Amino acid sequence: MTPAAWRAGVAIGAIALAGCAPSQSEAPSKHTLIVGIDVSGSFRQSYDDAIEFASYYLYGHLNGLGGLQVPTTLFVTSVGGERPGEMKAFRPIHDFQGKSVEQIAAALRDWYPLGDAYTDFNPFFDRTATHVKRQNLVLVPLNIVLLSDGLPDTPASPGDTLGPYARISLGPLEYLSRSTTVRLLYPTPTIAVRWERAVERRRVRLWTQDAQVMAGWRAQLVPGQLPEAQDKLWVWIRDNVDFRVRARIL
Repeated sequence: MTPAAWRAGVAIGAIALAGCAPSQSEAPSKHTLIVGIDVSGSFRQSYDDAIEFASYYLYGHLNGLGGLQVPTTLFVTSVGGERPGEMKAFRPIHDFQGKSVEQIAAALRDWYPLGDAYTDFNPFFDRTATHVKRQNLVLVPLNIVLLSDGLPDTPASPGDTLGPYARISLGPLEYLSRSTTVRLLYPTPTIAVRWERAVERRRVRLWTQDAQVMAGWRAQLVPGQLPEAQDKLWVWIRDNVDFRVRARIL
């Protein structure tokens, strides 16, 4: 082999190896997922359905099924308490990895049983911000999923339908990440509109999905199929829950 041919062969081999090596741009992007489950009495009608949905949602994301984004960090907690301002433990990703859909649902029911007296959103958002900072997750894209009817337990004057929602503060989440999205699932259409109109926000993106629409997730399940084969469900979640939300135009 001539020197020129040898050098050409080395160059071709280097190019091939470079093509096989993962680049930094191809590495999975960091992503934090926080799920809050409403355990107040007002959510009684949708609680069981929400727990079942959450178990599939978490399983699908943890395993990247149907193209769902795998979170690098995951925490699950409740929204509600026996008294105003009460918070409960943030369960980390390790408590859900390796579990089946059924095992996740059983764990959620055990950790976050229905029956608390209050739905207090402000302590939840405040504690979430504190937790994100403490875990050194600031600036990492943040997706907060609330399984709740969206009804705040705050007093309102007669005829004041928007006042309690105007007092919901997303302030602690502002500037926490370069991309923060709050997704409220299971409100009625009326409550969804009140969140969209009255809850003040600047950089935080807000997405609501009505309870009537959420009820449709079960229709996507194919009886007897493993979760890995539930393609219709994962497409439905991408289109109706993980919808890419645009920033609010101020």
